[in-house]
Amino acid sequence: MSVRMRHTKGQKGNVRSHHAIKAPRLSTCQDCGAFHLRHRICETCGKYKGNMIIDVVGKITKKNEKIKAKAKALGKDSSKEVKKEAEETKAVSTESKTKK
Repeated sequence: MSVRMRHTKGQKGNVRSHHAIKAPRLSTCQDCGAFHLRHRICETCGKYKGNMIIDVVGKITKKNEKIKAKAKALGKDSSKEVKKEAEETKAVSTESKTKK
């Protein structure tokens, strides 16, 4: 069966005008000042509308402890890996404190 209606260049353009990629809407966190998607938890401090939802620093410290335990069980020196993680933790915590 054939198509009954003709589609001109103008009609195609009108249809495709809604297919454009749009930039994401970003908001700044009230506590740390980092950018995050609207109506989402801030990934740097773990807060949503001023309420603590996720303890980000606690998660990082728990991850460091897990790495230490795993390295100790394998008999390896994990001091370099743990130092990197500790520096990241300090950077995140000082960043959130300074921007308040």
